[in-house]
Amino acid sequence: MTHDPVPRVSDDLWIVMSTATAVRRYRSDPVSDQVLERCLLAASWAPSGANGQPWRFVVLESAELRSLITSASHRTWQVMKDFYKLPEVADGACDPKSRTLRTMAEHMQVGGDAPKLILFCVQPQRGTTELQQGGSIFPAVQNFLLAARAQGLGAAITLWQDSCAAELRELVGIPDDWKLATLLTVGWPKGQHREVRRRPLAEAAVIDRWDRQWGSGS
Repeated sequence: MTHDPVPRVSDDLWIVMSTATAVRRYRSDPVSDQVLERCLLAASWAPSGANGQPWRFVVLESAELRSLITSASHRTWQVMKDFYKLPEVADGACDPKSRTLRTMAEHMQVGGDAPKLILFCVQPQRGTTELQQGGSIFPAVQNFLLAARAQGLGAAITLWQDSCAAELRELVGIPDDWKLATLLTVGWPKGQHREVRRRPLAEAAVIDRWDRQWGSGS
């Protein structure tokens, strides 16, 4: 009995994928256009429905747009605190939950002052559902995130655009038939990249049946 050889995949690819966590704290160092362009180029290589490439990646740079995003991030944080009843973080608290809340608070307080802001937009294709439309933009988002990580950058997905959608449309000139998919904050991390924390694969992958876990041997 012969076995197909396991194809070689660059170790760098595995490292990038396994350490591409959401990064929400950035140094003030600028991100060059050359570095950003590589991320945008990677995004443009992503697959999309019928290869229609119904996307637009909007780099938000003006003071007016950044201020708009900051106001939106502050509103979003307040809504989250109220909805989830998030506690105030005690000074000096260093447990995992406190560190996470502190990082989230800093991220949303900085808001539009993050080094780079990228708005991903998608034009719905005829006859597609909301979920299917996402399939034509979020692969591009993931490509951008991986390219950012490969260059040492950090990035985080946000939904702040939902809190200022009308103003964004007007200021940027986004047509009515386009959807605002997500907004990324991007910059050089204050800390170190770390491995992602995920549930065991057996909880995510199954064979043939919902209750037949990958690797169960049954």
